[in-house]
Amino acid sequence: MVWTTVVEARPFAARRLVCFPHAGGSPYFFRSWGKALKDFEVHVVCYPGRADRIAEPPATDLVRMAQDIARELRPLPDGRPTVFFGHSMGASVAYEVARRWGAEGAAPEHLFASAARAPHLADGSPERAARLDDAEVLRTLRRLGGTEAELLENPVFLELVMPYVGADFRMVAGYAGPADAAPLACPVTALLGVDDPRVTTDQAAAWRETTRSGFAFHTRPGGHFYLSEEPPFELIEGAAGGQGRG
Repeated sequence: MVWTTVVEARPFAARRLVCFPHAGGSPYFFRSWGKALKDFEVHVVCYPGRADRIAEPPATDLVRMAQDIARELRPLPDGRPTVFFGHSMGASVAYEVARRWGAEGAAPEHLFASAARAPHLADGSPERAARLDDAEVLRTLRRLGGTEAELLENPVFLELVMPYVGADFRMVAGYAGPADAAPLACPVTALLGVDDPRVTTDQAAAWRETTRSGFAFHTRPGGHFYLSEEPPFELIEGAAGGQGRG
């Protein structure tokens, strides 16, 4: 299994940015970021069951998947720092990977948590995951946006994507977050669209409790997929190297 793909090879970039997509997301969501972020080599996590991994069964346990990603995604041997950017479900996955790095004495340079409630506020359970059917998943997709409405009415499209989209949503519904996790060593920046229907300001701002380093919280115009229209490139670039910690 290969967990990450390189958006645009840039081996001499000062930093590596690893992007963790949302539930139902794929590396294609971040395909424009490699050209825009000139100081980074952009890598994107590809979860099982989609894109180049379409033949694999989707993951069913978020923490176990994060552990698998962490095993492959080691700190770079040349010492270049790595920044994590996770959107929605991807923020929880990135956090769990950062936790695993911390247990091994390493840390990302910065963690960006986008459109997600803080992990200690996650209230998932196996029972909640089991109750989540495809009809509810589709209702949530329509409410969040990010997928063209016409596609959600296309049975051929739904037959292709629902196996992994549904699995991702059930994985999120089963994620309870850590009970007593040690705070991360890296700074954390939380981002939220002001019209997000799924995450409140307080839930996003609670990421402050996940770190013993710097914290920043930014709201952006738009909803759950605010970054489709205006990716937060300036915040990512500004936080690199220790800037923007506040």
